[in-house]
This record gives sequence, C-alpha cells and structure tokens, in this order.
Amino acid sequence: MGRHVLLIEDEPHIAEAIRFLLTRDGWMVTSHGDGADALEVIRHVAPDILILDLILPGRSGHEILADLRADPSLAALPVLVLSARGQTGIRAKIEQAGASRFMSKPFGNEEIVATLRQMVTA
Repeated sequence: MGRHVLLIEDEPHIAEAIRFLLTRDGWMVTSHGDGADALEVIRHVAPDILILDLILPGRSGHEILADLRADPSLAALPVLVLSARGQTGIRAKIEQAGASRFMSKPFGNEEIVATLRQMVTA
C-alpha cells in the first residue's frame, strides 16, 4: 500500500499541523475542508488512506463514512476518524459504521503518525 493520505478537516490549523507531521514522515498529503463534496474528492484523489473529521460543513464525517462503506469501490479504504468528541458512545457508533480507527482530538503528534503507519501495514 502507498503513502498518499487524503485529509478531510475543516479547521485550517489542524489540517496544516497534520500535513506538516505527515509530510515530514514521507507521506503525500492532500487536504480538503468541506463535507458536501467529500465523496467526489475521495474518488478523484484515490488516496491510500483517509483521515476524516466528524464535524464538517456541508455533510458530517459519519454520513461520509456510511456512504464510503456502502460503495463497493470505496468500501475497503482505510479510514481514521478524528473527533473532538471522544466519548465512548460516539467511538462505538463510528467503529460500528466502519471506521478503521478512531482518534480523539487533541492527539499527540507521534500518535497520529504511528497510527497511520500501523494502518498501512495492517
């Protein structure tokens, strides 16, 4: 598996921080900040892995994840879901919806890099 990640995150500071960390680790990072057209962007970019924020303008990360898992051409895409809401109920709901991994904000720099490394080798 390659190392091209699509980051769908609407907070510019968070997106830039993640882009910096992953680029420094050798990843190619494409960013997008709107949920409304996220599926089209995912299809166009064809990433190896997706980092998906839950709260986005236009469409929620949960809705996007459900659409990904329902689409046979995208169903196997590894997805790391990020959320400022890390409560157990939300985590369980997202994992049941098909997230490969879930990470609460704020997260450690090494934590996100290590998680993505594990996801591409799994």
